Amino acid sequence: MIYEHAYEIILDDVFLHLTGVAEHLDLYLKIEGLNPAGSIKLKTALNMVSDAERKGILAPGGRLVESSSGSLGVALAMVSAEKGYHFLCVTDPNTSPQCVAVMRALGADVVGVDRLDASGGYLGTRISYIEQLLTEDPDLVWLNQYANPANWFVHDRCTATAITAELSDIDFLFVGTGTSGTLMGCVSHFRTASPDTRIVAVDAVGSVNFGFPAARRYIPGIGASRRPEIFRPGVVDEVVLVPEADTVRACRWLARRYGLFAGGSTGSVVSAILRRAPDLPAGSRVVGISPDLGDRYVQTIYDDVWVTERFGAACLIPATDDQPRLSPLRS
Repeated sequence: MIYEHAYEIILDDVFLHLTGVAEHLDLYLKIEGLNPAGSIKLKTALNMVSDAERKGILAPGGRLVESSSGSLGVALAMVSAEKGYHFLCVTDPNTSPQCVAVMRALGADVVGVDRLDASGGYLGTRISYIEQLLTEDPDLVWLNQYANPANWFVHDRCTATAITAELSDIDFLFVGTGTSGTLMGCVSHFRTASPDTRIVAVDAVGSVNFGFPAARRYIPGIGASRRPEIFRPGVVDEVVLVPEADTVRACRWLARRYGLFAGGSTGSVVSAILRRAPDLPAGSRVVGISPDLGDRYVQTIYDDVWVTERFGAACLIPATDDQPRLSPLRS
């Protein structure tokens, strides 16, 4: 297949049938990292930019700013390079060095904030910095993934639609929750196209999305220290909170057991599936969304020193059983 633009290379029909995770389940991962931006966020970035163009908010040569912990920043840098926009990405210490390097290679400017917000994360600080920039420069365009309906709409039209086109009779759909764009788009589509599917939101321990206590987190891509405006927590059927140590264990286990070099959000989703698996009916068809691959986590999740300093050496011990260990959850 021949494409005219790199940002058009979006493979929305790739699924991995993951056998042996839970023998009584029919489990699939929707693999989203096989595009030039390396994550599901390419769809988000392209749709938000295209929407701004249609509305006349973005003109040729325009200047964009966005807050990102990594993947959306890479995707926006890619789209901006092709379309001729100047892009400034506001990041934080949790953003992987690889993401920062790729953004800069694509011509974006990157600035990092390092002050924790009131919830112990960096999202509030990143947004405050952008608001200050907008006050100083009214011509700067903030796409605002946290409040922009174009964020979730593309996942209704593309991501979720691709799932129901490929697989029928889905009993459970597990979706990570960060800005909630993917989750809200899936809810919108599935409530009409497959209303019997139970939608399970996966969030990180320490995230405030569902009203749980805030705590320091280190792995980007899932969780938030500030609830996004597009997010409606009451529309999902179930929530599973995943400790970051379990995310690390699941990612490393997937790499060793299946040769799947997965990103942090994928590890969280798989860990949530493993935690719920004993209670799911035999024969259930389960789908999890895998937002990105592991290349941008080489210096974090897959680095022994980084993991040991944050989660302890127990996360480094290879699983000897068929599944990685799960941390006990505390109320």
